[in-house]
Amino acid sequence: MADGQMLEFSDVAKRFGPVAAVDGLTARVEPGVVTGFLGPNGAGKTTTLRILLGLIAPTSGSATIGGRAYRDLAHPLQTVGAVLESSSFHPGRSAAAHLRVYAHAAGIASTRVDEALGMVGLGDVAGRKVGGFSLGMRQRLGLAYALLGDPGVLVLDEPTNGLDPEGIRWIRRFLRDLAAEGRTVLISSHLLAEVQQSVDSLMIITRGHLVYQGGIEYVVPPDEIATVVDADDRDALRRALSAAGYESDERRTGLAVRGADAPTVGRIAADAGIALTALQRKGPAFEEVFLELVSGARVHSSANGGPADSAASTNEEQTP
Repeated sequence: MADGQMLEFSDVAKRFGPVAAVDGLTARVEPGVVTGFLGPNGAGKTTTLRILLGLIAPTSGSATIGGRAYRDLAHPLQTVGAVLESSSFHPGRSAAAHLRVYAHAAGIASTRVDEALGMVGLGDVAGRKVGGFSLGMRQRLGLAYALLGDPGVLVLDEPTNGLDPEGIRWIRRFLRDLAAEGRTVLISSHLLAEVQQSVDSLMIITRGHLVYQGGIEYVVPPDEIATVVDADDRDALRRALSAAGYESDERRTGLAVRGADAPTVGRIAADAGIALTALQRKGPAFEEVFLELVSGARVHSSANGGPADSAASTNEEQTP
């Protein structure tokens, strides 16, 4: 396996006539985690990835893999495995036949074909013609192609498209395992719910502009989230929270506790022998913050290429 490489986008811009598909994007993707690339349809995700993979040239700026442009990589397929948009496979050829062609062209040992198909669960159908494959099986074949050179970097566009729930769970685990090996894993998607469950880090773009980059846990700023809790003996609950190091604010519906999630608050109450009458999360939902970011109603400091953390949001609204 090749080592995972840092992916870096430095002030990348791409214009098609008067249209700016990508506009001054600066970001980086680190190895060892699964990074999601999220944005509405038409946001510039595919154009950005095509620039990274050397399929089109940027109007200005640069995109590099381990400090090198894709065209300068000595062994591209062994460094980067990629599947963009819908993979095209000849219906009359078998899965193994497709991969053997790619392996031969890239100078990869033919034994790697069976290994890659086995990794994605297609070992038993390696000799079957692709024309009889379901959409989910074609997705797996595309992933096998990406893994053919045992690369340290994987760039995948909508990898869960066409997979059933079991297949989706499988690919989540599979991509996390690949990242745990030290590989760089970048997946593009427009599905919020799937991204929330699949990635560790996130890049969000809209109209070619980066509007967020950082840990997925910071998309909704922690200081905008509170756990609201109540008990018949509210004073005893407040004392227990204070003893555990958490301050609370009086609300009509109970005590608002910042910096502690619901399981933590529940555990503090249980340890103190306090029966709770209410326990809930208060704050904006992930989808709400995402829509604010892509609409421009919310601005995050990481939009300028800085790291995202719990204090990085410029939206100062308080949780009700």
